[in-house]
Amino acid sequence: MELDGLTTAHVADGCLRVGVPVRCGPAGLVPLLPGRPFAGAAAPALHLGSVDRLLEAIDGARPGDVLVVDDDGRLDEACLGDLLVLEAAQAGLAGVVVWGLHRDTADLHAIGLPLSSLGSIPTGPLPRHVHRDRTVHLGEWPVETGDLVVADDDGVVLVEAAAAEAVLAAARAIRDAERAQADRIRAGTGLREQLRFADYLARRAEDPTWTFRQHLRSVGGEIEV
Repeated sequence: MELDGLTTAHVADGCLRVGVPVRCGPAGLVPLLPGRPFAGAAAPALHLGSVDRLLEAIDGARPGDVLVVDDDGRLDEACLGDLLVLEAAQAGLAGVVVWGLHRDTADLHAIGLPLSSLGSIPTGPLPRHVHRDRTVHLGEWPVETGDLVVADDDGVVLVEAAAAEAVLAAARAIRDAERAQADRIRAGTGLREQLRFADYLARRAEDPTWTFRQHLRSVGGEIEV
């Protein structure tokens, strides 16, 4: 999926504008390759102590999908490494998101497939005493096959498949409005002037219940706050 300048921030704001939950992955998710955003339909996989479920998810995925691995946020093992990520790259996947840790970092850099995880550790998968099937999650949020996944240096955002088209349309409108606002700031018209911030302060002094969101709606401001 081509992001064309869309960021996770735009998508999160698009969710707010459309009125669907903002489903962000845990704040600890960081990109292995900064500056390499990626997006696609989710191919979710629950890690149960071995990579067979991950290979199964890759087997059922389409080129351009994003492998989303749920290792329950564990910080005592790596649930995937170079061979699994190379397999995902060869299958044409757009990237990998891991709610857990990875290993083989140098090899992953050489492979070049974008990946976001909670970090790295040398230890591979550890023995499980209980194997328990459940819905794949990314932090607190469930992940279903086909959900939109958008990842960049700020983190990861999930959007339910049914809402993805509307959210992306709203995100593009926000992106375009913010670019125009930034251009006007650079040309000398500050954001406070664009948003008539002095009018807001005056109104708030008269009515302490008057919020900035209300003011923005009243003047047609486009930023999300």
